[in-house]
Amino acid sequence: MTNTEEFYRIKQLPPYVFEEVNKLKAKLRAEGRDIIDLGMGNPDMPTPTHIVDKLVETARNPKAHRYSVSRGIIGLRRAMARYYERRFNVKLNPETEIVATIGSKEGFANLAQAITGPGDVILSPNPAYPIHAYGFIIAGGVIAAVPAPSPEAYLSGVAEAIKVSHVKPRAMVLNYPSNPTAQTVDLDFYKDAVALAKKHDVIILSDLAYGEIYFGDTPPPSILEVEGAKDVAVEINSLSKTYAMAGWRIGMAVGNERLINALARVKSYLDYGAFTPIQVAAVAALDGPTECVETIRATYKARRDVMIEHFTMAGWDIPCPEASMFAWAPIPEKFREMGSVEFAKLLMEKADVAVAPGLGFGEFGDTHVRIGLVENQQRIRQAARNLKKVFGTAS
Repeated sequence: MTNTEEFYRIKQLPPYVFEEVNKLKAKLRAEGRDIIDLGMGNPDMPTPTHIVDKLVETARNPKAHRYSVSRGIIGLRRAMARYYERRFNVKLNPETEIVATIGSKEGFANLAQAITGPGDVILSPNPAYPIHAYGFIIAGGVIAAVPAPSPEAYLSGVAEAIKVSHVKPRAMVLNYPSNPTAQTVDLDFYKDAVALAKKHDVIILSDLAYGEIYFGDTPPPSILEVEGAKDVAVEINSLSKTYAMAGWRIGMAVGNERLINALARVKSYLDYGAFTPIQVAAVAALDGPTECVETIRATYKARRDVMIEHFTMAGWDIPCPEASMFAWAPIPEKFREMGSVEFAKLLMEKADVAVAPGLGFGEFGDTHVRIGLVENQQRIRQAARNLKKVFGTAS
């Protein structure tokens, strides 16, 4: 190859859709514009004090600065097992059914590396969080994108894709509460998914990163609550949103022993686990008081309510999300033909509001944009006032 030729795996990846929007955001900010950034799902709330205190305390111990272990320290894996038993009534063996990951994204990507062979077919929703597809593409797999206008339509599409596929799919991806669409499911959905997977010998990879960010009375379930789910499923979970610990990079993969061991084997070649003080602080989070989780959840709910009310007043009708830290907003009809990238740029240029273009989550997302609840209520109200300039409604 020449020095100018693109590397093989890089060629498998599409142009980064968000790059164009991010460049415009940086340009406008450099010009002194106050951009209200609702684009990136980056929690703005502080990590609870007792978790930070445990990190600082542990970091003062010189022994804590040595290599950790790629599976995660046993104390953390036991805390993760306690969390699953307390929250979902699911018993997990911390020795064989849990791996602590460096965030859910790393866990998902390394799981893809562990289970994917060249040409393996993976069924993934579209729109979806990018790692759900591209983790497998980077690993050499082939993505069969299944439209996901609703969870039921997605599962029906998965069944149809399995039926018509020339190669038996290796795995299917589930993500509820969903990023970016904020869709939710009940336990019956997971029962149907497990039955389908067992019927066709397909692995399920379930992403539950937003499982504690919900706004109704019923908490989102885990797929592992379904009897026999551990025969076919692994669930990826995270402390990032639950405890406002996104930059700490700590999560977990739990479930099927064979898949967990495969993930642990791959990780043993790639890393030594997260920094030990972070893992010890994660134990303090999982075993600690739950009031902080309730406060974070209530903050997102209050922001959601303000956004829905004031964006509607500005002329933008947005479905009210039941969970996650996002709203999946249809582009208003008069702007629909622009597509999500140009619409996102328009909002930045005319209203100083940044959102994530839906195209970044797959071609079926191009009629929407994702709005993150990552600014305070005052800033959200200001965003709504700015949007009136675009939508032409009376003040």
